[in-house]
Amino acid sequence: MLFAVASCGGDPDPTDGTDTTDGTDTDETSNTARANATVVEVVDGDTIEVRIDGDLERVRLIGIDTPETKHPTKPIGCYGPEASGFTTALLPVGTDIRVERDLVGRDDYGRLLGYVHVVDTGVFVNREIVRRGFAVPLTIEPNSTYAEAFADDARTAERENVGIWAKCRG
Repeated sequence: MLFAVASCGGDPDPTDGTDTTDGTDTDETSNTARANATVVEVVDGDTIEVRIDGDLERVRLIGIDTPETKHPTKPIGCYGPEASGFTTALLPVGTDIRVERDLVGRDDYGRLLGYVHVVDTGVFVNREIVRRGFAVPLTIEPNSTYAEAFADDARTAERENVGIWAKCRG
């Protein structure tokens, strides 16, 4: 396998409306989270630009790694354009989302680190990208809340030979 995983326990339900890491409001009656951001642009398969409280923020999707498409010193990776296209389809400009934080809030490049949930559909974007074979898990401690779930999804995608697992094997 192409990834390493650090486990931190069970498989949290990413659509249960709870969020203990960033203080995001939830609607207690419907058990769904309220939007705290709006998609402005998909940069690549695992990075988006959003508007939060009027400010633009670049968000790196925690726990996943899609093939490169825009790295200044690396070539375009196998299945990179497809991964970017899939993320763009999941997150059209104007989509209301909830960005869920983990323990470390920003990476070394100043990007906000987040798990992204589409408010209208409940889709957990990070997991969906892995589940469909457009990314592999990338766990960087201590941000590992969903590491086990991402690893399970990647194993399933590999077993089903979808996405990068079908197209990018050496």
